[in-house]
Amino acid sequence: MAIKARENSVGAWAFFIGIVLTILVGIFSRESTNSVILVGIMIFGVIVGAFVTEKNSSTFLLASVATLLASFAGIQGFAANISLRGAVLSGVGVGAILVSILNALLFFLVPATIIASLKLLFSISKV
Repeated sequence: MAIKARENSVGAWAFFIGIVLTILVGIFSRESTNSVILVGIMIFGVIVGAFVTEKNSSTFLLASVATLLASFAGIQGFAANISLRGAVLSGVGVGAILVSILNALLFFLVPATIIASLKLLFSISKV
């Protein structure tokens, strides 16, 4: 029987719950999102950032910054597309749903990235 490492199970579960929560929030709240829900998403992001291990921090930061840039660019592109053409599929505003999901993803990943990068900076600056 294989032995599984449990060193980062809290961070992994927080990441999984945060991603699922961002997708659900994005799907069900297109126009406006409750601020309590956004704070909850941000708390999951802080937990994820706090539990990133030092050996995985560079990979996490590279992936999260790439995701943040893609999310921001996607929001700008979909916002322009919605204002110009109003993307609608079967009566559902697809562009609005995608913008909402990407916004929630930003609320999740920005705190995680900041905490992980600060941890990495402090570990580098140790004497």
